[in-house]
Amino acid sequence: MPKRNDWLGIGLSLVVALIAYFINLYLIKGLGAPTLAILLGIILGNAYFHQPQLDTGTAWSEKKLLEFSVMFLGATVTFETIEKLGLNGVGFIIIQMVLTIAFVLFMGKRLGFSKNDAKLMAAGNAVCGSSAIAAVEPVVGASITERRTAITMVNLMGTVLMLALPALGTWIFGASDLLRGALIGGTVQSVGQVVASATIVNVETTTTATLFKIMRIILLVAVIFFFAYLRKRDEKGETNTSGAVPLKRNSFLPWYVIGFIVLCFGDSLLHFPQAVSQLAHFLSSWCETIALAAIGLRLNLIQFIKAGKKLMLYGFATIAFQVIVAVILIKLLL
Repeated sequence: MPKRNDWLGIGLSLVVALIAYFINLYLIKGLGAPTLAILLGIILGNAYFHQPQLDTGTAWSEKKLLEFSVMFLGATVTFETIEKLGLNGVGFIIIQMVLTIAFVLFMGKRLGFSKNDAKLMAAGNAVCGSSAIAAVEPVVGASITERRTAITMVNLMGTVLMLALPALGTWIFGASDLLRGALIGGTVQSVGQVVASATIVNVETTTTATLFKIMRIILLVAVIFFFAYLRKRDEKGETNTSGAVPLKRNSFLPWYVIGFIVLCFGDSLLHFPQAVSQLAHFLSSWCETIALAAIGLRLNLIQFIKAGKKLMLYGFATIAFQVIVAVILIKLLL
């Protein structure tokens, strides 16, 4: 639970999230409250709200609410998606995710980013944006700065894809709702961005895109175990070459990932009532939006801009790769 001196920063994060929600509802429709929350937070945090008394509350919002967002997400997905997509649909998502992770890790190394930067970017792009980054962060031992940078970049990249793919998908695949939905659901980063992007097309595309996106979320646990394996391998290599004993860390899954797994299995086996799934989706979305507002409030814009050229190259190379590979796989498999 937050302490008494945390509530000022938490309250500010909530206010920024609410403003972003109403801007998305009435002024800039379709961009998404989470994306607007992080952008608005960056502006306000760097211009006005950088008082020390806000730090503990925004830090709590950034960390804890993202964790709750991951956990609640589990109650919105079931393994029935695998059956609905069929073997080819599942194959498309698995291959797309594997190639995305491989490419992002490769590009991160070539551009000189830290291993953790690359791993967080890979998870965020391959799976489900901010939630995936929050889930992978403790497993790879990333710093707060690395998490914040990855979340900001992945949300900006997701916004580009969200706006571009409805037109691009229609141009490439014509009026096929299945193929347009596969392109959007297989590449766009966050759940909200997938729904917003597919809604621009039509209801049928939104349904299909959501199924493909849910399949990516189901594979979040596999991605977490993969990065846990990479970390153990790296630490073992460092020990063998230097003779130093690595710091002892808790390698067990974080509590909110366990919560995600439990809720996902529960929904698959028991089929939660629609009201429960809708409540979980509502809580997950709002926890993410408030957390992104806090991240924006805490982001040092000057420091972010200094790394801007490499970050932008990294981001646009990633989304270009994702889209090209997705188009090829869709034509081959679907």
